[in-house]
Amino acid sequence: MIDILLQGVLLGGYYALLAVGLAFLYSIMGIINLAHGSFAVLAAYLVLAMADSLGINVWLAVLAVLPIMAVIGALVDRLIFEPVQKGGQLLSVLATFGLSVVIDNLIFQIWGANTRTLANALGDLAWASWEIGGLWVGKISVYILLTAVGLLTGLTLLIARTPLGRAIRATATDPDTAGLVGVDARRARTIASALAFVAIGVAGAALGMRTTFTPYAGVTQLLFAFQAAVIGGSTSVRGTLFGGIVLGLAQTLGATIHTQGFLIGGHLVFFAALFLRLQFGTLRLPKLRRAAA
Repeated sequence: MIDILLQGVLLGGYYALLAVGLAFLYSIMGIINLAHGSFAVLAAYLVLAMADSLGINVWLAVLAVLPIMAVIGALVDRLIFEPVQKGGQLLSVLATFGLSVVIDNLIFQIWGANTRTLANALGDLAWASWEIGGLWVGKISVYILLTAVGLLTGLTLLIARTPLGRAIRATATDPDTAGLVGVDARRARTIASALAFVAIGVAGAALGMRTTFTPYAGVTQLLFAFQAAVIGGSTSVRGTLFGGIVLGLAQTLGATIHTQGFLIGGHLVFFAALFLRLQFGTLRLPKLRRAAA
């Protein structure tokens, strides 16, 4: 039983890492990015291309992909997010859904339909583990959990304690008023979008390292990220990490009950959280200004 709980927590660390970019982006612009999972898969393929085709060390490949994702995030903000915001939230949902279709098919055209993984580039680390009290703990899963905690902590401190964070918080609260006091709201949104896409890049690298992926794996990753964000209900370390871990535990425990319980367990917990938020009138994705509290 302890082993099951431990594996659920480690899986939850990945879900928390996956949910960071989605929740962070929503907190700034109110945009539910339906292309979130597709961008994570794109990041995994970019790391794979650098590690396999160019022969770059996988860790250096990850570091090289992150600024690329930041540039993509800035461009997406200026070319898609900013224009569609004028048409309301429904238009942004439709725009990002269309963007996800384009990205999925672009990945398919470039890399084909074969299942890929970064495990070969990791060498022994792909299957290495520690024995702790008779339990075997995968090293890569622990590293992903620590990365999630570090990334969430870093973003929280950035937002709460830096001038850039104050500008982003002001923009998230009221961009028009922020502009009146000298904050460049457009620049703050673009930087926030770039940061969100860096987080997506980290999640994509983690996806490739812990499992296999295909060009159309983005939908599943989006679902898990959305569920973790809603269950957590906060962009703080406690909230997002809590949501991911609860989802991971539900899926792991569900898998021990029935062969289909992995997904069913996660869905049940998600719908329970959704029901409670509807009942108490608190249904919303995380708001960034709460992270500074």
